[in-house]
Amino acid sequence: MSVQEYLEKHLLSRKIEEAVNAAVRAKAPDPVLFIAGHMRRAAPAVITRVRARQILDGHGAPAVEVELHTNKAVHRASAAGAGAPEGAAADAAGDSGRRKILARAVADAVRVINDKVSEALVGMDPQQQAQIDQAIMDLDKARHKAELGANAMLAVSIAACKAGAAEKEVPLYKHIADLVGKSATTIPVPAITVINGGKHAGNGLPIQEIMILPVGAKNFEEAMQMGSETYHHLKDIILEKYGAESCNIGDHGGFAPNISSISEGLDLVIAAIERAGYNGRIKLAIDVAATDFCVGKKYDLEFKSTKKSGQNFKTADDMIEIYSQLCSEYPLVSIEQPFDKDDWEHSKKLTTLELCQVAGDDLLMSDPERIKRAVNEYTCNALVLKVLAGNILSHAKFQCSQEALSIPAVCLIMFRILIVFFYMQVNQVGTVTEAIEVVKQAKDAHWGVMVSHRSGDTEDSFIADLAVGAAAGQIKAGAPCRGECLTKYNQLLRIEEEIGSEGVYAGENWRTASTS
Repeated sequence: MSVQEYLEKHLLSRKIEEAVNAAVRAKAPDPVLFIAGHMRRAAPAVITRVRARQILDGHGAPAVEVELHTNKAVHRASAAGAGAPEGAAADAAGDSGRRKILARAVADAVRVINDKVSEALVGMDPQQQAQIDQAIMDLDKARHKAELGANAMLAVSIAACKAGAAEKEVPLYKHIADLVGKSATTIPVPAITVINGGKHAGNGLPIQEIMILPVGAKNFEEAMQMGSETYHHLKDIILEKYGAESCNIGDHGGFAPNISSISEGLDLVIAAIERAGYNGRIKLAIDVAATDFCVGKKYDLEFKSTKKSGQNFKTADDMIEIYSQLCSEYPLVSIEQPFDKDDWEHSKKLTTLELCQVAGDDLLMSDPERIKRAVNEYTCNALVLKVLAGNILSHAKFQCSQEALSIPAVCLIMFRILIVFFYMQVNQVGTVTEAIEVVKQAKDAHWGVMVSHRSGDTEDSFIADLAVGAAAGQIKAGAPCRGECLTKYNQLLRIEEEIGSEGVYAGENWRTASTS
């Protein structure tokens, strides 16, 4: 084929002429770069392949990373694992057994992405998020995403979302805002973890997290400064009161002093706020994670203690009294998962008292049907959206051998059954489209929306863009000290700088920002 024939076949002469004319009209200072960019935009982006690999999350556990290739660029995303189930059978398997199962699950997810998912998405336009997500979901007809695994699906979906933003030549948060149907101008208030407890720390504190919300900051930059200063003052106070060994940190980067009382933890944080000079400008929040210490219909506040007093085995009504007292004595504005995941009755009782925001995590599971029920019954008034959650285990995991786990056969069977049960209960958001739909559902109910990381997150900062694009008003990303936490906060600092004067820090409107 001659040069002339090649030019005619691909209509290059006309396209080059159009690019040159555009450069002249724009008075481009560098015509070569301008023409190259113009030609690049003239060719529509299509997905050419999807490749996955195993990486390590913030806890050193296996996670899925995806590279989505288009004919123009490569876009990367990762999703954290759902963590390991708990219980007697899980304990019998031991850490080694659980890790082997999770590693196999990630390996299965990688194979599925490289084979089935890649083949299904080749040729698709990365700007068509809903169509891409539907194509992914069509590959998994099983309930609870048990075939592919929600995290495998989500990593691909996020990578496609990034590719769509790149093709539109807009920041990721603006692309998400277009998908949501909102303007990307609201910067969320950070719910910064400062103390860890529960199953995320080795102290006696039963609840999982104590957080601070710098609602009195003028912008996100000041909010992070206030949060960071308070965090470091808290370290000094803990050091003075409990010694250096109590300055260890928990799973989310919060300090883990040797305390067992919620009030004692809140007192420490209040002292840190006052020492930092931010009294009245910072509110408190707690993540109770009550499912972790629910025994039957009661709550064991000494579940981590080997020497139980018997005085801290509380009924759900007792817990309501405790929460009511805490809200009256402290500037406590949000309580996450205050009861067991299936205790709809008492969650409703607490919500109707209107003492604070009652945020549903395990109660809702980011499941549209459970959210609908909660809205109708007024069981809570805020959604905790964990887009990096879900069932990472595929059916292939159940083929693991007894020898591989080195546990008795009966325990192996129990462990498998427990895994099935556990992973049918975890958050079910597996695509960006699904995340957007549950956000809309919460907004329509005039709920607060807290976009959240999860334990053992990766360094992917997607949830920062999601929080802005969805106008969530709240973001929970851990303490200001771990890399997988800071990557979200630092991305929000960049976004606020880029939006400039058009940006509005949610501040005192942290709960209503998502409904405006």
